[in-house]
Amino acid sequence: MRWVFQEPDKKLVEKLQSEFDTSAAIAVTMANRGITSRDSSRVFFKPKLGQLHDPFIMKNMDQAVARILTNIQSGRPIMVFGDYDVDGTTAASILYLSLTDFGGVVNTYIPHREHEGYGLSNKGIDFAAEQNIDLIITCDCGINAFEQVDYARERSIDVIITDHHIPDKRLPAAVAIVNPNQSDCDYPFKGLCGAGVAFKLACGVGIKLNWSMTDLFSLLDLVTLGTSADMVPILDENRVIVAKGLELINDDPRPGLRAILKTSGLLDRDIAVGNLVFGVSPKINAAGRLGDANRSVEILTTKNKSLAADLARNLDEENRRRQEIQEKVVNEALLKANAESDLSRDRAIVLAEYGWHPGVIGIVAARIKEEFHRPTVIIAIDNDGIGKGSARSITGFDLYEALTEASDHLKNYGGHPMAAGLTLSEENFEDFKKAFLSFAESNLSEGDMEPRLKLDAEIQLNDINSRFMRFLELLGPYGPGNMGPKFAARNLKVTGNPRIIGNGNHIRFRVKQERTSFPAIGFNLSEHYEDLIKGSSVDLAFVVEVNEWRGKSTIQLNLRDIKQANST
Repeated sequence: MRWVFQEPDKKLVEKLQSEFDTSAAIAVTMANRGITSRDSSRVFFKPKLGQLHDPFIMKNMDQAVARILTNIQSGRPIMVFGDYDVDGTTAASILYLSLTDFGGVVNTYIPHREHEGYGLSNKGIDFAAEQNIDLIITCDCGINAFEQVDYARERSIDVIITDHHIPDKRLPAAVAIVNPNQSDCDYPFKGLCGAGVAFKLACGVGIKLNWSMTDLFSLLDLVTLGTSADMVPILDENRVIVAKGLELINDDPRPGLRAILKTSGLLDRDIAVGNLVFGVSPKINAAGRLGDANRSVEILTTKNKSLAADLARNLDEENRRRQEIQEKVVNEALLKANAESDLSRDRAIVLAEYGWHPGVIGIVAARIKEEFHRPTVIIAIDNDGIGKGSARSITGFDLYEALTEASDHLKNYGGHPMAAGLTLSEENFEDFKKAFLSFAESNLSEGDMEPRLKLDAEIQLNDINSRFMRFLELLGPYGPGNMGPKFAARNLKVTGNPRIIGNGNHIRFRVKQERTSFPAIGFNLSEHYEDLIKGSSVDLAFVVEVNEWRGKSTIQLNLRDIKQANST
């Protein structure tokens, strides 16, 4: 693994070091996050609700709000059509709760992953028509729903699209499209997730109704959940959203979140983004992966604690079943990748199989991508010969651009540079695979295939003191765009006896540099055990963290890589 150090401007680092009277390690880490002065540090370290942008800067917000108010004021029902993942269900929950509070008659509809697939569906439109609904608002989907929007218009139903996925040059004929990533949208922050866009729409309606913003800010816990799950950058107003949303979750979580936190063993812990991503999101996603995702909206919006507890137990059981299915598909995909891909030549992996569960292919794609460090597409083919695929990428490879290049072989696609989805006919699989691999060949170099570890700075162990730890605390909340800083320290002496722990994949030991010593833990790094017991000096790459164990807090180095000192 290649260690890559960020290299901010040296004069800026010196300026920060002098201005804040701090260490080089802290100054470099600040510079890496765009903190250039005391003024910018105040904005970064103290996120405030006043930093949120005016929702009406977003293109078409006026039209969307006016159309919604027409239905609220006339009493005509509104359908909120969400996606089945965490971002889509939190977005739908946000609009359901806010529009209902505004006096609207609101129904929610989440499509079935297997029966309807991704995005706005004709079945959902037919259901709206049966309920005499003349307005559908999409959440986290719809930007490519050309045929479906036309079908809705044929049935005298208006559609407002709220989405954050990258649009094509051509757009659906919706009443309004609210998406900050439209090329001619002046909204200053493009990194909102679907829940974030839905929240801005709710704020727009609330402003027109002279509604208290305090009431709307009570929804930031749900926006935070969607933002965390969708791995959008926790920068700009996302940083404000997540900081304030985590406060709500830690202070008094709504009944559904409280119930999920309890089943995840997180109820009495200080909840951070990682807890939401790995502890809460899988439970909510499980509803849509294996069954009816409307349960996700139900648990996120209910005020009934008993119902919330029942739903949380149900989702926990479903998530366990999802894990079993997922591991089976991961193992099959690993075997298939080794058998079918020429890893000495191919710069991407594209796999398809009958019978793979479409609800787990996104997770499987991520696992294969991590294993082989290549852009990966995993496709589940059903009995009708339709393949539903999920793709995950590596730094420097734009999946959306790659799928656009291969779009002649696809029925549908959408997503981001790092994660995307697609559908195709079985007979087009080989042509798609060839086109995708060709794009990867042209856009990735040999060096891109080598995993890289991005580090903030090289530090001395004695840099790690109480001020340093307070600085790390203020840098949060962490997430994409503001990951926890990673450091390197060189020529460390291994002290005590390294121990292999857990299931045999992890290792724990202690390191010392001059008079400073810290415990270190390396998850999935036990292959370094033989080198460590030799007593040779080591270079370590790590995250500095506080470990809570049996009521005692200690600073430890959570390792990302181990190298012999002076090795290249």
